[in-house]
Amino acid sequence: MKLIECVPNFSEGKDKGKIQEIANAIKSVEGVNLLDIDPGEATNRTVYTFVGTPEAVLEGAFQGIKKAAEIIDMRKHKGEHPRIGATDVCPFVPLQGAIMEDCIEVAKKLGKRVWEELKIPVYLYEYAATSEERKSLANIREGEYEGLASKLKDPKWKPDFGEPIFNEKSGATVIGARNFLIAYNINLNTRDKRLANRIALKLREKGTIKKDKLGNKILDENGNPVYEPGLFKDVRAVGWYIDEYGLAQISINVLNYKVSPLHKIYDTAEEIASKMGLKVIGSEIVGLVPLEAILMAGEYYLQKQGKSRAVAEEEKVHIAIKSLGLNSVQRFDPKEKIIEYKIGLNKGNLIDLTLKNFCSELASSSPAPGGGSVAALCGALASSLSSMVSNLTFGTKGYEKYNKKMEEIGIKAQELKDKFLKLVDKDTEAFNNLMKAMRLPKEKEEEKIKREEEIRKATIGAIEVPLETLKCSYEIPPLALELVKKGNQNALSDAASSLFVAYSAAFCAYFNVLINLKSFEREEKEKYLKEAGEIVSKMEKLRKSAIGKIIKKLK
Repeated sequence: MKLIECVPNFSEGKDKGKIQEIANAIKSVEGVNLLDIDPGEATNRTVYTFVGTPEAVLEGAFQGIKKAAEIIDMRKHKGEHPRIGATDVCPFVPLQGAIMEDCIEVAKKLGKRVWEELKIPVYLYEYAATSEERKSLANIREGEYEGLASKLKDPKWKPDFGEPIFNEKSGATVIGARNFLIAYNINLNTRDKRLANRIALKLREKGTIKKDKLGNKILDENGNPVYEPGLFKDVRAVGWYIDEYGLAQISINVLNYKVSPLHKIYDTAEEIASKMGLKVIGSEIVGLVPLEAILMAGEYYLQKQGKSRAVAEEEKVHIAIKSLGLNSVQRFDPKEKIIEYKIGLNKGNLIDLTLKNFCSELASSSPAPGGGSVAALCGALASSLSSMVSNLTFGTKGYEKYNKKMEEIGIKAQELKDKFLKLVDKDTEAFNNLMKAMRLPKEKEEEKIKREEEIRKATIGAIEVPLETLKCSYEIPPLALELVKKGNQNALSDAASSLFVAYSAAFCAYFNVLINLKSFEREEKEKYLKEAGEIVSKMEKLRKSAIGKIIKKLK
């Protein structure tokens, strides 16, 4: 299924009733998942984030724009943030299964409909732009709402959808398709927005206007200002003062966090601020942020602290939040602010249960979870043990020469742990799918054929999930054996336990592969039997060769 994210910005951040009315209009559309509402009083602007299929997000966006046109009067609007209309900007972002072309198509369909039904002029920007000049939101929005009537008279700025007629109440709307944008604000210990803007100009890609020794602007042959490029590509920034916080901020749009990571921007802002006698006192994320951007920051600060990056995802997130000061002006809840967590927050997953509840569920009369999920859980425990030993070795006196190796082992073990945890639930899902297929009707001939096809597909799933667990299990022994040799010898028993719990995971998974192969013809079985058999044979050899040596070393 294709999923698209929509992040419309509406010019209302103070009236809670109106903010909720727009939210209700968006939520009224079936298939729309409204993830976040982020209002700002000083900016008098609210950012909404929702996801859904292309059809659902298009309808959700239209209903939000329609409601905003009804309840927001731009003739009365004031706010710190640049804006051009009641719905200032409405971008679409490709997520799961979607590509940029899907978002461009949705943007164009929405733009056409907004003009035809609401008589609001529409400009297209970023990837949906009809010209190079219109790719930039800042170019389109220049002059803001107050200058829109004059702008519309310029043939160069004829709307992409609609006549160049000024809609006094609603202004204009900018609709587009873009990559994931992070709205990121860095807080300063000053109320002076001019100082914040000086830092912003140095950070942003566009940079600052060059001046001669007399302080005059340097112009090119066409009379346009010449710019000294800024420090970060794909970054736009401006300084402003936020009354509700009582401080100035560097307001930043990060268009590509992989090119210009949050942590690099934050640290550079700290360096510049320090030279100006200022302090950076934290930062905030407006709307949602990709998990990868936060994990990148967590790993970066762990390295700066001289610590291993081989820690759990939760720890990396914690380090990033603390290091970037994301709780400085508003609480940063990872479950609410990180998009992958917000979309994928499922209550009822086995891995979300307490250990006690998992065991109780396992001990019940229900056939799932069963041996396959337990195999995956054993794999998660085995890889966690390897990670623990690597972390107990990293940086420990006498083992410094193994730091790089220990970090590599720990990172690999963490990756395996995460794979195994997903397989805990995937195995139970595979079993449930098989049961569901078996319950399909079989009275008519066509029903029988369909049922047999579904049972076969579900059986393959019930084989391939434990087979994946088996394959992952075989990746643990090389890590554990390396730890037995080079790891902290005070944790030798833990490294040994990692090896033998992995052995248990492998054989539990193997048994689940075998039982689901019973319904297959011999020729079809061979491929699975050969692949699985080779792995368990190697695991058994490892166990026999290692057990005596480890016991001797432990005594």
